[in-house]
Amino acid sequence: MSSEPDPTDVTRPPTDREPGDDGRPPGPERADRAGAPTDDTGEREPDYRFTLANERTFLAWIRTSLALLAGGIALDQLASFEHTATRTALSVVAVTLSLVLAVSSYLRWWTVQQAMRRGEALPHPVAIPVLATTIAVVAAGTALAIIVL
Repeated sequence: MSSEPDPTDVTRPPTDREPGDDGRPPGPERADRAGAPTDDTGEREPDYRFTLANERTFLAWIRTSLALLAGGIALDQLASFEHTATRTALSVVAVTLSLVLAVSSYLRWWTVQQAMRRGEALPHPVAIPVLATTIAVVAAGTALAIIVL
């Protein structure tokens, strides 16, 4: 048995580099930003890659919110239900969910950013079960309205 690590084993990180080392020497922007305290509270500026990933996630939630908004408006304007109350109710639910999702996506972005600055564990997402449940209810209500009405 050899004590050398298997180079084909992708489950083990390379041991000849420091974590986060991308092969480039640390430049001034990296030395200043990578973990330096930002103020008297001891918070640290997170690695810019994590900040950008957090922003991309926020933008994905915003796109979902915009899609729900467009769907609610389209449902209200284009759906041909005999009962306008059903159409209006489903539209209002979709538009309201869009609003809730837009607000919760910002709150999620902010809490994740703060947790990264403090070096804490990331908070559990609250919006995901709410979003999934509400979309399932709207889809079921739409299907039921199409079949019955």
